[in-house]
Amino acid sequence: MNGKEAPRAAGQVSTRTRLERGRGALGPALELVHTGRAPTRAVLTSELGVTRATAGAVAAELEALGLIHVEPGSAAGAQGRPSHRLVVADDGPVVLAAQVHSDGYRAALVGLGGRIVATTPGCEIVDADPGRVIGSVVEAGTQLLRDTGRRCAGAGLAVPSAVAEPEGNALNPLHLAWPVGAPVREIFEERVSGAGFDVPVFTGNDVNLAALAEHRHGAGRGSRDLLCVATGHRGVGGALVLDGRLHTGSSGLALEVGHLTVNPDGGRACHCGSRGCLDVETDPMALLTAAGRTPGPEESLLAQARGLLSGEYADPLVRAAAEELIDRLGLGLAGLVNILNPDRIILGGLHRELLTADPERLRAVVADRSLWGRSGSVPILACTLDHNSLVGAAELAWQPVLDDPLTALAA
Repeated sequence: MNGKEAPRAAGQVSTRTRLERGRGALGPALELVHTGRAPTRAVLTSELGVTRATAGAVAAELEALGLIHVEPGSAAGAQGRPSHRLVVADDGPVVLAAQVHSDGYRAALVGLGGRIVATTPGCEIVDADPGRVIGSVVEAGTQLLRDTGRRCAGAGLAVPSAVAEPEGNALNPLHLAWPVGAPVREIFEERVSGAGFDVPVFTGNDVNLAALAEHRHGAGRGSRDLLCVATGHRGVGGALVLDGRLHTGSSGLALEVGHLTVNPDGGRACHCGSRGCLDVETDPMALLTAAGRTPGPEESLLAQARGLLSGEYADPLVRAAAEELIDRLGLGLAGLVNILNPDRIILGGLHRELLTADPERLRAVVADRSLWGRSGSVPILACTLDHNSLVGAAELAWQPVLDDPLTALAA
């Protein structure tokens, strides 16, 4: 043919052309597989609104990048030819996720799909110097990468503080001895770079990131307007996911729900200078104090509070303390429901245990105090992911890959 390409029949499209057309769909396709919304190639075709051939080319490209596996479908009970299954690659790249809280820190490697590949034991010492703590957690994560030999595609850090955007400074680390405005993202980036990793680095509030993880992989799946409220080791945080995206406000400071007043008369003094805030009325220390228990040094406050609910709930003093916290929490949730009108509420940390201990009491308080609750109660569910703040930190680090796999992995 004199070196020319042979003419194609009408309607015939080359694999190369299909791939070129579908490359703009690589990111959306990867996110669909990552979040479990496209378990098969047939579903991927439908969700993307493309032809079967284009969906096949997109899936093949993601597999070539080492991000997913395309597996033969099962014919059992199926009509016609079964669609190929799409699963995240269990041997693919990972991101380094780190979390610092008032009782320690932890590092993990997290793959696509929110799967924790490896994690370090939780450390129970937090230095007053954020540089030392963040340096230690990056060192621990670096060791995991060495041990596993996995490629690192990014790094994310969760901290118990509002994180101002775009600077990445921790504005109110009230439960750490860190200075106000500590440049946590800058420190994290320096430590990750110093460990030899030239990857995108992100930092966020721990409850925000827990909500993001739960929305993509846990109890928040399918929710449009998701409210998350949680108490970890100290204090209370909140987060809101709207139309699938984390709502952080104009500068990253939205949903500081811990400082809602729920006990104005005789409430506990709060770190913010007020009294009776949700932050100090419904956290682990509040439960231990109300139950007449003196915290010991052998376990974290969260572990001690959980142990009290699981092992001593029959004690009238413990039950009364739990009911007091449930009533305070319900009052705070009702106020948030009246303002935000979420379609689902998820509770994490000790709040999850309080919901389990007496779900009807909590739901009744919210319904009684909420306008929306009276007309149609808002579902209140427990968070389902272990280490959801770590998984959320990983979600931040995975986002550039989800947005543009080819560019992100080439870099």
